[in-house]
Amino acid sequence: MHGGDLIGDLLSRRGVPAIFTLCGGHISPILVGAKKRGIRVVDMREEVNAVFAADACARLTGNVGVAAVTAGPGVTNTITAIKNAQMAESPVLLLGGATATVLRGRGSLQDIDQISILSPITKWATRVSTIKSLVPTVERAMDLALSGVPGPVFVEVPIDLLYPEEIVRKWTMEEAKMKGPIGDALRLYLRGHLYRQFNQPHVPVPSPELPALVDLTVPGDPRGKLKGVADALGKSQRPVLVIGSQTLVNQRDPERIANAVRALGIPTYLGGMGRGLLGRTSDIQFRHERGKALREADLVIVAGFPFDFRLKYGQAIPKSAKLVAANLSAGTLRKNRIPDVALRMHPGEMLVELAKLSPRSPDRSAWFETLTEREAKRDAEIAKGDASAEGRVGPLKFFLELEKKLADDAILVADGGDFVGTGSYVLRPRGPLAWLDPGVYGTLGVGGGFATGAAVCRPNAEVWILWGDGSSAYSLAEFDTFVRHGLAPIAVIGNDAAWMQIARDQVDLLGDDVGTVLRDTPYHDVAKGYGGVGLVIDDEAKIGEVLDKAKSIARKGRPVCVNVLLAKSDFRKGSISV
Repeated sequence: MHGGDLIGDLLSRRGVPAIFTLCGGHISPILVGAKKRGIRVVDMREEVNAVFAADACARLTGNVGVAAVTAGPGVTNTITAIKNAQMAESPVLLLGGATATVLRGRGSLQDIDQISILSPITKWATRVSTIKSLVPTVERAMDLALSGVPGPVFVEVPIDLLYPEEIVRKWTMEEAKMKGPIGDALRLYLRGHLYRQFNQPHVPVPSPELPALVDLTVPGDPRGKLKGVADALGKSQRPVLVIGSQTLVNQRDPERIANAVRALGIPTYLGGMGRGLLGRTSDIQFRHERGKALREADLVIVAGFPFDFRLKYGQAIPKSAKLVAANLSAGTLRKNRIPDVALRMHPGEMLVELAKLSPRSPDRSAWFETLTEREAKRDAEIAKGDASAEGRVGPLKFFLELEKKLADDAILVADGGDFVGTGSYVLRPRGPLAWLDPGVYGTLGVGGGFATGAAVCRPNAEVWILWGDGSSAYSLAEFDTFVRHGLAPIAVIGNDAAWMQIARDQVDLLGDDVGTVLRDTPYHDVAKGYGGVGLVIDDEAKIGEVLDKAKSIARKGRPVCVNVLLAKSDFRKGSISV
């Protein structure tokens, strides 16, 4: 067995369903070893997309998502996706190839200091130096990725730890052909190096300790924080629950969290990966006018949602309201706003335990009536749609029709600015973990990678990519990956020939559209060139018909790109990204 086999064995034991990659000689044994053990190897067109795919797989399975890339530029191409995984708190393992241990720092192909680059944006970045340290180190990295606040880890694996020993010995000794005493000394040194490399016992490398979280779910906790929250909830007339992405990290059974939220029975707003937790419709879920609800609340429970720009850095919640926050990160709990009750624990588990403790609720019918009226008013405004133009479709009208067409198992991959922002007002994710967006980092370009991970980890689901025409270009080439691996997502591209979220307000504020204008590109033809199917929507009357056709084609196993020619819209005026 070579090092690639050892890694394949470990990933198989840990239940990893797939490894995402772009091939390279440094990492070939990992791919071969994984394939031999029944792990699906999905080779992609860009390394950053391989990590995005691993990220999506981690979110959907509750397990570590794994990507393997070659040395040097293969590793550095992943930086954006690794940083995105860090900020989205996704447990991702990046295996990076590297030059042979004996050649490190001597100028071999693609030899750079990868550890210094990855260390600031991962929970742990380390390299392996001996074959017997390979499995313990990778396993330790996987444990760290899942523990505490989940996040990405990086393990650098030199090429001479991956290939069979006889091949490595041959390659190494070929570097020592010099005759005379110097050659003899070099050969002696290399033989000793090879012996240590393949026989030295594992010596644990220093790594961060697995953080111990304060467990406030244990009955009889002396501080009684969680019981105090339950008591406050029992007296509250106008409570609000805000649920963020962290509530669903590392969750293989999100339905138990959904059931806990239903049992609490209080007005709930879902954000990020929390969207869809309560299904398409729910009597306690609200989607609009969250700011007004927070300003009027007397108790606000924030589960796994940081006090960042989305909550106006904590100022969206008045001082008069009792504020409860649960988060895995001690720093995040108190960043920008110090809650009255801070619970450092998994926010999903907090909700489960709180539901067990909560007493009978007071009559909150007036509060629900107020929120419901606001919700209905905003939905009625959206339902009116927007203006179409000859040969083009209003974005609201498109999404109102798409909402009717989504299957019950649909997964929505959000990758865009103005187009996706409009869709978020209309589309209702069908269930937990059915909405994949980049997270707080706001990264454009996740679409092709996220869709690959979703299609691999949920092979029977209907996967949709919501692309702006700007963001689509980052990963449209992954249509080639879809075709080669039998994946069939449906991509819809909102084509208004502009970076519209920036352009609309840039022109108003600065009087110039410089840098925001795109071509009215036939993206459906680009997808055809990669082997997919391309469709066009240029008339409001055709929306339903074309979407039905796209769904039918995807069910037969072919990926589809729908180029939606958009009319100009001011629906999101004032939403410039800064």
